Amino acid sequence: MNIRQIIRQKRRQLSPNERDTAQQTIYQKIARHQAINTAKNIAIFLSFDGEVDTKPIIEYLWQQNKSVYLPIIHPFVSTHLLFLKYTSQTRLIKNKFGILEPELNVLNVLPNNQLDVIFTPLVAFDQRGYRIGMGGGFYDRLLANYQSKKILPIGLAFACQKVQHIDNKPWDVRLPEIIYA
Repeated sequence: MNIRQIIRQKRRQLSPNERDTAQQTIYQKIARHQAINTAKNIAIFLSFDGEVDTKPIIEYLWQQNKSVYLPIIHPFVSTHLLFLKYTSQTRLIKNKFGILEPELNVLNVLPNNQLDVIFTPLVAFDQRGYRIGMGGGFYDRLLANYQSKKILPIGLAFACQKVQHIDNKPWDVRLPEIIYA
């Protein structure tokens, strides 16, 4: 088994109580986070495969009058993501990976450089902020040179996803922050 399989299995094996306790801590950290509180446009993902449940985070962001955006696979550049405004009325469809995403409507697209915060999914991470995703490289491409765009990427994870060391490649993007419990 490789690191991706091992950590995904660990994440799926969290008991409901362990999961709930960790998620409550993560939600509290988000509610107290200065950059999130001052952000206007926030990108997040819909949970998949045992990831931290993002539905309560989305609900919280809506309550705080934040504009929430979800990723979709770009229809013309299949290695890139677009972000579409997400509301409670947004119709969701499954993409080629079986992940729910908003139905494409160009009126709902926000240019990536107008996002303030991007919550980033991950499978594993290390103390330095390097992450392993699902293997498609979507977020590494998205976050290349994120500093120049004044975007704050924040990883979301459970503590069981932390590993000693990620063997990062030159194109891997180090996240400045990962919220986990």
